[in-house]
Amino acid sequence: MKLMSAFITLVKTMLVMAIPSMLVAQVYDEEPPDKTLGPYFFVKSDDPDVDQLPLKATYGEVNISGVIADVRVTQIYKNEGKNPLEAIYIFPASTRAAVYSMKMTIGERTIVAKIAEREKAREEYEQAKEEGKSASLLEQQRPNVFQMNVANIMPGDEIKVELSYTELLIPTDAVYEFVYPTVVGPRYSNKSESEALDNEKWVKNPYLHEGKAPPYEFDLQVRLLAGMPIQDLTCSSHQVKVHYNNKSEAQIDLAESEKSGGNRDFILKYRLAGNNIDSGLLLYKGEDENFFLTMMQPPERVKDAQIPPREYIFIVDVSGSMYGFPLDISKKLLRDLISNLNKEDKFNVLLFAGGSRVMSDQSVAASETNVQQAIQMIESERGGGGTELLPALKRALALPRSEGLSRNVVIVSDGYVHVEKEAFDLIRTNLGNANLFAFGIGTSVNRYLIEGMARIGMGESFVVTAESEAAHKAEKFRKYILSPVLTQIKVRYEDFDTYDVEPLSIPDVLAQRPVIIFGKWRGEVTGEISLNGYTGKGKRYKSKISVSEIKPSKNNAALRYLWARSRIALLADYNRISSNDERITEITNIGLKYNLLTDYTSFVAIDSEVRNKDGKLATINQPLPLPQGVSDYAVSGRAGGLVSMMQSAKLAISPRAAKPGLSKEDAAEEEALPEQIVYKPVTIKLDEVRVDRSDKEKDIKQFIEKNLPDINECIDNKMQAYLIKNAKAKVVIKMEIGKDGYVTAIEIKSNDFGDKNIEQCIIKKLNEWQFSFLKEIGIITVSYTLIFSN
Repeated sequence: MKLMSAFITLVKTMLVMAIPSMLVAQVYDEEPPDKTLGPYFFVKSDDPDVDQLPLKATYGEVNISGVIADVRVTQIYKNEGKNPLEAIYIFPASTRAAVYSMKMTIGERTIVAKIAEREKAREEYEQAKEEGKSASLLEQQRPNVFQMNVANIMPGDEIKVELSYTELLIPTDAVYEFVYPTVVGPRYSNKSESEALDNEKWVKNPYLHEGKAPPYEFDLQVRLLAGMPIQDLTCSSHQVKVHYNNKSEAQIDLAESEKSGGNRDFILKYRLAGNNIDSGLLLYKGEDENFFLTMMQPPERVKDAQIPPREYIFIVDVSGSMYGFPLDISKKLLRDLISNLNKEDKFNVLLFAGGSRVMSDQSVAASETNVQQAIQMIESERGGGGTELLPALKRALALPRSEGLSRNVVIVSDGYVHVEKEAFDLIRTNLGNANLFAFGIGTSVNRYLIEGMARIGMGESFVVTAESEAAHKAEKFRKYILSPVLTQIKVRYEDFDTYDVEPLSIPDVLAQRPVIIFGKWRGEVTGEISLNGYTGKGKRYKSKISVSEIKPSKNNAALRYLWARSRIALLADYNRISSNDERITEITNIGLKYNLLTDYTSFVAIDSEVRNKDGKLATINQPLPLPQGVSDYAVSGRAGGLVSMMQSAKLAISPRAAKPGLSKEDAAEEEALPEQIVYKPVTIKLDEVRVDRSDKEKDIKQFIEKNLPDINECIDNKMQAYLIKNAKAKVVIKMEIGKDGYVTAIEIKSNDFGDKNIEQCIIKKLNEWQFSFLKEIGIITVSYTLIFSN
């Protein structure tokens, strides 16, 4: 037994050296050794003295008054082990959240956090941690991603951390929506940890396997004071209990069955009686500054507008995180969008994961044949690989434009990347005279990316959480692009002394939602605010609000936070175009002045009592559940070869001999595999290359040989079993390379393995290749044979 144990250990060591890091993490329950900045699978330590799951509960208390939501999030940490802990927890919030306070409670002691410059707050926290004091630190890693550190949680301790934020609810088509995000989905990254900035390292976080419930309790309560009678109220994400106190006030509580519901966004929607919109003016008079918020309703959409021909570029995410449920939704959405294009329209499709492939070198007519080709291209996808959004965006935005057609770019993704700022810059500088629409797919999408791309692209964002919503959202998209609700918008202030107004200019209004304006005011409450523009049919439109009819209210104190959050978002947008120290200083000063969490300011709370005398503690990264419907491939990145590689690795020894040291899951997996088979490494050789441009044959052959390792991910146990029996196999391939150097068409002429899954995997890998040295040469046809042997 000792000899077998030693042999198993040796095999594991060899495999750790040979198999990619994320695969090792999954098979051998270890964090990736290659220091790649990316998520990994959590495996509980064997040390019984260390509590690996210190977060015991998280719940939210929401008060919605009119159009303003005030949210208090409570996190309860408890150390059920025997060693002091530091817990690190990554969690989301609304993209519009203005976080304005935090406090920490230990037993009977409550410590109110202070706002400080980010680096200073971190230094104070680290010092307190070393001194043995209990402390908590709240940092913003993205506008919708926060990190909580809680240090020196002593054995038996229960530490409660509360943070509060406010946000504005903006109705669309008379529907109000409150979203409470519960979990941060895994973000794809190809950076090494050594190259990452401090605010990027949160991406390296442990996740539970798909289908595993959150290891902490989740609860939520919402009190809705609508100010007008509520017509209907629904929650599509969770089961809830609704109690109406009166016609305009409701209490919403999670059902008991939803205590593990912290793996998807909580989404509450409601309408007011008569489809009214709570538009108007809110005023707040402070000690030093006065703030206002106006919501001005645009006209109704023009229904009989003439629709000019348009060009559509569909960019579709088919990476590992989209495998299964999200990709199924995407396929349904794309079928609906593409099938309903007008015959005069043109379109193109670009699919991306680790690489990308495009349907055509330029947009094609929306004929029945082209539409079917596009649908088949999308339907063949299973999902797998990384999420290289930036190269895909660059390629799509560089596609030649069709003259005389209005271009619309449509992105479909879950947004599980950490390159939001780079994507925003790319869209801003390359989109040109076009609109960008973003569809977020899944139960817990990266709304910061989805909403940000649409905002910068002067379009609209949509989030589709279920297949049943796809057709409805596609129809809304079509309505939005028919014609804008309001254009050439101007806002005037007459006898009302305003300053620091956001936004300075208002883009075309595509959706039926109010125009939102924040600002400050001086002097008397007099005058009026007017909104002017043109409707979709070119008719003039004017709306106005009488300021003197409104009285300032102390209940509108949240306006100071909402104004500051709006100004910070604007400065951050400018900073993405060109980073500027003065702008960073301004954001920092606003955060400090208005007590707000920002990229450059953090909350820190430190207990005065030294509780951990020797200063030793274990640092635990709280594992997160995968969002509902998201598969393990969101972490592994592989949808084809991953499980097969795991199986091949395990078959290096007899499954029966290995079984005593395996978990129940692994043992079951081993049981299904054939015994006494030892799989050898597979060799792939290139043979019989034929190119219709003889002057390029040598370069093309060298390129293919160099990139053959890509196809290793297609090797599965069926292929291995075939090679053990037959020694070698051939796959004959014919492909076309377009003007941009990318593969535009692939045909498998013959396949000795006789397995369609192998064909699809090889096609997927070849579609990611770019022969950059063939740009601008024209279409080139290449035929060749791959010989597999072991």
